[in-house]
Amino acid sequence: MCGIVAYVGNRESYPVILKGLKRLEYRGYDSSGVAVISDKIEVYKKQGKVAELEESLLGIPMKSTIGIGHTRWATHGEPSDRNAHPHISKSGRIAMIHNGIIENYAALKLELLKKDYTFSSDTDTEVLLNFIEDIRKHNACSLEEAVRIALKRVVGAYVIVLLDLENPDTLIAARKGSPLVIGIGKNEHFLASDASPIIEYTKEVVYINDYELAIVKGNELILKNLGNEVITPFVQKLDMELAAIEKGGFNHFMIKEIFEQPQTIFDCLRGRLDLTRSDIMMAGVEKYIDELKNANRIIIVACGTSWHAGLIAEYIIEELCRIPVEVEYASEFRYRNPIVNKGDVIFAISQSGETADTLVAIERAKEQGAIIFGILNVVGSSIARISHAGAYTHAGPEIGVASTKAFTAQLVVLTMMAIKIAKEKQTISEGRFVQLMEELSAVPDKVAAILKDTYVVERIAAKHATASSFLFLGRGYNFPIALEGALKLKEISYIHAEGYPAAEMKHGPIALVDENLPVLFVATKDAYHQKVISNMQEINARKGKLIAIVSAGDHTIDALTDDIIEVPEADELIAPIINVIPLQLLSYYIGVSRGLDVDKPRNLAKSVTVE
Repeated sequence: MCGIVAYVGNRESYPVILKGLKRLEYRGYDSSGVAVISDKIEVYKKQGKVAELEESLLGIPMKSTIGIGHTRWATHGEPSDRNAHPHISKSGRIAMIHNGIIENYAALKLELLKKDYTFSSDTDTEVLLNFIEDIRKHNACSLEEAVRIALKRVVGAYVIVLLDLENPDTLIAARKGSPLVIGIGKNEHFLASDASPIIEYTKEVVYINDYELAIVKGNELILKNLGNEVITPFVQKLDMELAAIEKGGFNHFMIKEIFEQPQTIFDCLRGRLDLTRSDIMMAGVEKYIDELKNANRIIIVACGTSWHAGLIAEYIIEELCRIPVEVEYASEFRYRNPIVNKGDVIFAISQSGETADTLVAIERAKEQGAIIFGILNVVGSSIARISHAGAYTHAGPEIGVASTKAFTAQLVVLTMMAIKIAKEKQTISEGRFVQLMEELSAVPDKVAAILKDTYVVERIAAKHATASSFLFLGRGYNFPIALEGALKLKEISYIHAEGYPAAEMKHGPIALVDENLPVLFVATKDAYHQKVISNMQEINARKGKLIAIVSAGDHTIDALTDDIIEVPEADELIAPIINVIPLQLLSYYIGVSRGLDVDKPRNLAKSVTVE
């Protein structure tokens, strides 16, 4: 959600910033802009795509070695040129970009209006910028000090980066609740919301923590806290390749990432699943194994697709480990007054590791004595730093807004954790433990088999691309997969879709069924198989357009529909990882056939870092 990029060093800043803004498009945005310093601060911004900003700047010389850029996702003020970032202060001496929300901006604005400040936008960002300038003016202090004073008054979340005409070789940056990473080059520094704009230039980075302020020059990086104490930067190496954030010959990032799943699942298993020793090795789990196997309960907090992964984990953990599990939407959990006790373990699931609601939820649970265990994709992210322990999914950068490979990697990690805890707790036999390990090890090949021939899914997608609604149904471990299939279709095609437990169909949703409604069943072989077939017959009797995902070789429903997608058979605990693949493909092909931008669905952001 929003993206920032900034540069100071020895090369021209505009090309670096423009390329960085393109790298950040996947986060979701509605306008973009840049600011550089020549003899004054020059600000250029425009509603729409980065390409439109680029076109508007053709022929304009920008010979500057310092600059800031931004992709905005509107919060305060509608998408427009005037509300786009960067913003410039009343005096024209300071420019700023900002991710986050300043909750007390109205009170700050009222103070400034009484001092005859005027505003050219509707944003909270412009208010904060002029508040900083007013402090600098009345305290006759440096911009660094003015920022420090201002942020002690601010309520909300932010990453800010400022250009200062009086110090044209220095960037000032600070964060609370939104991500910021600084890349360290040779006499140059790169600032961004994530590593994707940086990886082309350097692999040495510093992740900035909450309440830290950075003073950045080409040859110098100084970190301080808001108490003006100097902090030693912790430099990390990026484990990322440039090819991972490029399309590599695919038409879209989404389909590329779907097809990467045999490899990403293999990478997730590699070094952890050891069939020769009949063991699963996960350092974070092993470090806290006593707390995990003796947990009073496990509470899973997540949002969106990660919440669906948590729901499947609930079923698996309760089945194998016999530990009570609750799955909570982080956005609800953080505002309730939940009962959290010592002996509870919180699983925080987040692809980005920066999800605002999840971050706040686990901060409060940690204060109440819970053990926090992160299941994350991004090394060095905020949730990773606040967790006691965790496990990375190793899915690599996911650029498509709709989560695909990150979801299956989360399922793999959660399943391995459940199997490991169950073994240590002795709630499953050694034979069952080995059987599930073998089933997991076979998943990459089974996913590859689905992706080898996508013709059937493409045909079904073309047939139903004009539908106005969809219903997804499943039971047991496949119910959350039905939810995920419905979410993917909504995100990518803008078709209204709902997911339900198949047995709940008769408690309301069946009223929607007519000859125009596609109804997709996840109907692979499991303990519920015969009951799901009965549900399918009820849909068929009411002339619904039946679609089914079935285990290879299962011809039970051949007489009910021609729209059958076969997947390799798997143990019912492992099957969700495989069964979701055709649902991802279906949403992708329907979105493409409707002429939509499947990588950047409207109104959506990849990482929701504000409320």
